[in-house]
Amino acid sequence: MWAVIRSLPVLACLVGAAQAQDIEPKAEILVIGDSLLAWHRASGQAVSHRLEQLLEEPVIDRSVGGARMIYNLPISGAMGLSIAKQYRDKPWRWVVANGGGNDLWLGCGCGKCDRKMGKLISRDGTRGAIPKLVGRIRATGAKVLWLGYLRSPGFGTPIEGCKDEGDELDARLAVMAALDDGVVFHPISDLVPEGDLSFHGVDRIHPSLKASQAIARRLARVIRTY
Repeated sequence: MWAVIRSLPVLACLVGAAQAQDIEPKAEILVIGDSLLAWHRASGQAVSHRLEQLLEEPVIDRSVGGARMIYNLPISGAMGLSIAKQYRDKPWRWVVANGGGNDLWLGCGCGKCDRKMGKLISRDGTRGAIPKLVGRIRATGAKVLWLGYLRSPGFGTPIEGCKDEGDELDARLAVMAALDDGVVFHPISDLVPEGDLSFHGVDRIHPSLKASQAIARRLARVIRTY
């Protein structure tokens, strides 16, 4: 989600929770990204928790609220604010990922974002921070399931003006995925019905529990059938 990190104590809790899941040595599925995936972790109801239940296998979740694709600060980047640094080489079967929303929303306010969009992913899907990370993961043999972002229900959200940028990012991600059979892009631009506020939290930015559960069901369906 186009997430804003609230405070360092919250970040510490999120990182601690992510590290706690790392103790499972047999996990073959890794989740990395921002708060679209990390939200509800404190209550044990994040996307990864439901994904574990649906697939009946362990899932390691290193996603962190506020994380970006383009992030150069070394210490906080190593804590998870850099999505690329959330990834660790291991013989994963699947890596579920998302990212780019914070780069666009915080980096250019969803306006005049062409330069930042290009740094994330080129129009042909071959260059930028996202293809670079995907290529690194694919080099290990793992499949990549890249998740798109929730859309506004049409009113009452701070991300109302981000639709064009979200659509463009989705389009480029789809081009990237089409270049490699081991990469799947799953958009969720159709998840939120017009006028339905139930898929967002009270801040109208982050996913509600209903949305996180729905996202997990979609991800599980892809992993099972691919």
